[in-house]
Amino acid sequence: MIMSIIPQIIMNSLIAGAIYALTALGFNYIYGTVKFLDLGYGALAVVGAYAMFYFYKILGLNLFASAALAIIIAGIIGVLIYKTIYAPLRAKRSSQMMLLIASLGVLTALQAIIAMIFTSDYKVLPRENVSETVYLIFGGAITKTQIILFAAVAIIAIGLALVSKFTLFGKAVKAIGDDEEVAKISGINTKKIIGRVFFIGSMIAGAAGIFTGFDTGIQPTIGMSLLLKGVIASIIGGIGNIYGGLLGAFLLGFIENFGVWKISGAWKDSIAFGVLIIFLLFRPRGIIKK
Repeated sequence: MIMSIIPQIIMNSLIAGAIYALTALGFNYIYGTVKFLDLGYGALAVVGAYAMFYFYKILGLNLFASAALAIIIAGIIGVLIYKTIYAPLRAKRSSQMMLLIASLGVLTALQAIIAMIFTSDYKVLPRENVSETVYLIFGGAITKTQIILFAAVAIIAIGLALVSKFTLFGKAVKAIGDDEEVAKISGINTKKIIGRVFFIGSMIAGAAGIFTGFDTGIQPTIGMSLLLKGVIASIIGGIGNIYGGLLGAFLLGFIENFGVWKISGAWKDSIAFGVLIIFLLFRPRGIIKK
């Protein structure tokens, strides 16, 4: 009996880890560049999820067209937030605390606006047009959507790594992350580069929201939950490090799912925060340092 349950727990851990990884990838990409905890990042996942709901269910657009539009909209809103709120504050050399409070305001405001437009009722992205075939892999069940989720995580992670290593844009991002003032003196247009970073990171957040909608459903408040798991995964793996975020996300997924094997699933968040506290006390730089 125990052996028959373990494959599904492993599969559930991988699925949860993939969603956390998608969230952590975008969060780490932004944090590694601008060096502040952007709480508004969680709201962009909600924007992506509800934009997908609007285009796909209400307007009846094609699945892939709806996803592409939703992801782009999340990216555009992320850039607008950066240009209208974060960039002016950073230009005034506002403290990390000021930026953190501003990003909390962004999270709260966007969630409230979405709740006013779509109500706070729980919604599930419709699957009637999605062929949701279930596959058994070593005894664990996984759907086609979840396989696409794994593919998306792999493509985005590899894409970010290749862009970072082989393009001028990637090298400029790394230079800004190392020392923004020196990068600016060297002739790098830091505002333009950071704007692009926010666009890319926000699109990844939107994709995380969409997959969450297909997997478990959406509410305006899911942004905070996704954000916290992404932040915890980033800190565990190594905040600001793309590979560390991936490692931390899957490790968190396994710890959570095996942790609630014999107890109530309501303890999952408590387990995640317990792991976070342990790392903050004994390994604050994470498994892989930046």
